[in-house]
Amino acid sequence: MNAQLFATCLVESWRPGIATAAEQLLAQAGVQARRVSRVGCCGQVAFNAGEWDAARKMAIAWLQVVDPTTPVIMPSGSCAAMVRHGYALLLTGSRYESLWRTVADLTFELSQFLVDALHFEPQGLHANGEVVTYHPSCHLLRMLGVQDAPLRLIQAVRGVRYVPLPEAEICCGFGGLFAIHMPQLSEALLRRKLEAIQRTGASTVLGCDWSCLMHLAGGLHRAGMPVRALHLAEWLMAKQRANSE
Repeated sequence: MNAQLFATCLVESWRPGIATAAEQLLAQAGVQARRVSRVGCCGQVAFNAGEWDAARKMAIAWLQVVDPTTPVIMPSGSCAAMVRHGYALLLTGSRYESLWRTVADLTFELSQFLVDALHFEPQGLHANGEVVTYHPSCHLLRMLGVQDAPLRLIQAVRGVRYVPLPEAEICCGFGGLFAIHMPQLSEALLRRKLEAIQRTGASTVLGCDWSCLMHLAGGLHRAGMPVRALHLAEWLMAKQRANSE
């Protein structure tokens, strides 16, 4: 099966290993993923800033690069939600609406595609008693409705000790531009999330959006907490490498 992998701006700029891990994970599921390149941002940042004319131009440019006949996979719930739902506010009634609807129906967040579309389950992975928890990012949970897919991938790893995150549905405080425009509220939400992570006793907090994980990683570091914040794809492929050694 062929698909397209849109790594997202944040991953390409700050954590390119997530894209590599996503490619490897898709390959294990029998998917030949082609990187979508020369496309730039999906327009979410401009959209959230209220710069809808700029966001519309980015959305159109993005749609003209992707192949509308094969699935588009993203290691990010927020970017996938932007394409599937945000573009509706930008392109409905325009000559690009039909193209958007076609592409939106084929756009998936990574765990959503692996579990819900492919019914994939990683095989032969071991966590050796590692205690992990999972933070469901807001767009992934609320806009895409993805709840169980990441947990099924986590719990498919033998020997993992998964501890549910208290108040998991509460925002981590990142929220894109929200963290810049409302830093005090953002910091308060972050502290609440860090306290919840601490209560789990986990050594690793997993997620499906690097934006949230980057925010959490910074907070964990400043608080001196010995907890890693990892993208789910990174964690799964790290287990694969460890089990191969």
